[in-house]
Amino acid sequence: MIYTLTLNPALDYFLSFDSFIEGNLNTPKETYKLPGGKGINVSKILKNFNTESICLGFIGGFTGEFIKNTLNHDGLNTKFFNVNEDTRINIKINNNGLESEIAGTSPTISKENLQELLNFLKTNLKSNDILALSGSVPSSLPSSIYADIIESIPKDVKVILDTRGLPFEIALKKGVFLIKPNKDEINEFFNSNFSTTEELVEAGKKLQKLGAENVLISLGSKGSIFITQNEIFISGVPKGTLISSNGSGDSMIGGFIYGLSKSLSLKECYEIGIASGSATAFSKGLATFNTMTNLLKDIKVINL
Repeated sequence: MIYTLTLNPALDYFLSFDSFIEGNLNTPKETYKLPGGKGINVSKILKNFNTESICLGFIGGFTGEFIKNTLNHDGLNTKFFNVNEDTRINIKINNNGLESEIAGTSPTISKENLQELLNFLKTNLKSNDILALSGSVPSSLPSSIYADIIESIPKDVKVILDTRGLPFEIALKKGVFLIKPNKDEINEFFNSNFSTTEELVEAGKKLQKLGAENVLISLGSKGSIFITQNEIFISGVPKGTLISSNGSGDSMIGGFIYGLSKSLSLKECYEIGIASGSATAFSKGLATFNTMTNLLKDIKVINL
């Protein structure tokens, strides 16, 4: 089974403007609301690819109910743990192509809430399951939360870690199957300014020594680098018109996990990940199976 965990989900409120003027009354030309969160996006991609997963996380209040009801209505499997405060609201503004975001305040997660989650993971995760640990850690939880989870589950669960800062650093030491940092996150981690392919490959190898079996480095519009135990791959991105980058990194992970669930090679998983992330970037919303497969033929992966 595939599990995705979003410790800090949100109701994402999208507003599009032809012209947003600070200090004025502004009327958006379009608005819509979606369940937000990196792990939630991964589960959405898997559902779009007709692959089952269980979406885990903490929710509360009317915003939490919106998230749960919307995901269940869309056919996703969920196991959420209820907290006393409302799930946060993130505001995402598109001002004639310029994207800005206001992140909401996270609810408090109690020790009892956390224990519920840990008990569920210990009881339900089995050998060869896949667990995606995605996104930021609320301030009410310890920075070691991802590391604590990794220690509590079977060793042969494939853990995909997509976070940053101290939670990333602590969890990495426990050993994970895959990490997906972008260039900025790598430079933040090493307090450096890596820019060339050679420098980033060396940084990726250092991350392997610190605990990552595989390292997928996202370079945005410039492509990506994928470092396995035995091979190094690089790829650009297929041609297309950028509509929104929101969720493209999560879609890349979702596509990669889809490949793993089909027992494909790591190179094939990487190719599907690229196509999935690109299909989301070129779409209004997340990639579908058709938009992903339509781009697969355009993916050019080079083995270094």
